[in-house]
Amino acid sequence: MSTTTPPAGGNAGPLTGVRVLDFGRFIAGPFCAALLAEFGADVIRVERPEGAEDRFLMPVTDDGTGALYLQMNRNKRSLALDVTSDEGRAIVRRLLANTDVVVANLPPTTLRKMGLDYATLSAIKPDIILVNLSAYGQQGPWSTRPGFDSIGQVMCGGVYLSGEDGKPRRTQVNWVDHATATHAAFGTLLALMERNLSGRGQEVTGALLNTALSAHAQPLVEQHLVASNRQPAGNRGIFTNPGDLFETRDGWLVLQAVGNPLFRRLATLIDEPQWLEDPRFQDDEGRGAHGEELCERIAAWCAERTLDEALDALAEARIPSAPVLSPAQSLAHPQVQATGMLQPMTIPGLDKEALLATAPVNLSRTPGSLRRPPPRLGEHNEEILAELERAEQAG
Repeated sequence: MSTTTPPAGGNAGPLTGVRVLDFGRFIAGPFCAALLAEFGADVIRVERPEGAEDRFLMPVTDDGTGALYLQMNRNKRSLALDVTSDEGRAIVRRLLANTDVVVANLPPTTLRKMGLDYATLSAIKPDIILVNLSAYGQQGPWSTRPGFDSIGQVMCGGVYLSGEDGKPRRTQVNWVDHATATHAAFGTLLALMERNLSGRGQEVTGALLNTALSAHAQPLVEQHLVASNRQPAGNRGIFTNPGDLFETRDGWLVLQAVGNPLFRRLATLIDEPQWLEDPRFQDDEGRGAHGEELCERIAAWCAERTLDEALDALAEARIPSAPVLSPAQSLAHPQVQATGMLQPMTIPGLDKEALLATAPVNLSRTPGSLRRPPPRLGEHNEEILAELERAEQAG
């Protein structure tokens, strides 16, 4: 591992000693690097002197820094640098001597222009690990096209199946980006472990489309084997039912009953014992095909109750369910608060503490931690360049 500045405050973490140069933008690349930083890696975010475009989305601070940037860049240091200039490229080359991992989710032509393609990096430092994330993958006619989270959602078939009334529907949660980042962090750890054995680096590649195809593989497998040609079902279950969003007297909930034991408990709860003898409802496939009828009856049951009454009854019957919450309601919910996922952090430019989501996985002995606030643009330029000088003088 490289010799790096120890993490500021908090637990050292299992990745202490690993240095990462983060050239990522928006979510997939930055979140991958943020996960590494949370468990101890020294992550330096490198961006152009005027600031990258993802810094200013959903502005919340006095200088216009946005919520997306705050969430994706906790625990990092900032180096403002024009990597396309001769001077900037020279600094990157010098930093590489003491770097383990480079993270980038940039188009191939941009990578080459910045000197961040694997051929260039490995020629400078043979044991470097490049984490290279793209929209469509490294091969194919669309491999050079840019893309955001939504391209994975729409091309895997999920948005089509979530449609309703002839209109496709995508989710507002950037799950493709986040899952791509998580898989990239996993790949990074594998490459670091392998490097401990071989002494050699390698390129870790991922793509938004690949992530979505993996997450939505079951309907693709089914379609290939039996040509099921499933049709959009909105919020209702596609492969099994009952499952849908249901309106109560004062709010909405989601309910899913997959498998015979859950279905039996649900039928008993809503006083529909005849369902248990109906040949149409004897397995998940049959219930999936007749979901509209099942969900209509459950909708009527929910409509007679308040949200709390319905949720309490479903919980007592051990049937998976939860309320549909707005962001404000989510922040206030006791179970959300009990997770400890959203941790307070003092950030310059804010008149109150921010709540930042931590890594969704925890280690019992060496947990991740929030050690540094997201950096201001170029905040650590002098510090990083001074470290570089000392490292070079030490030989």
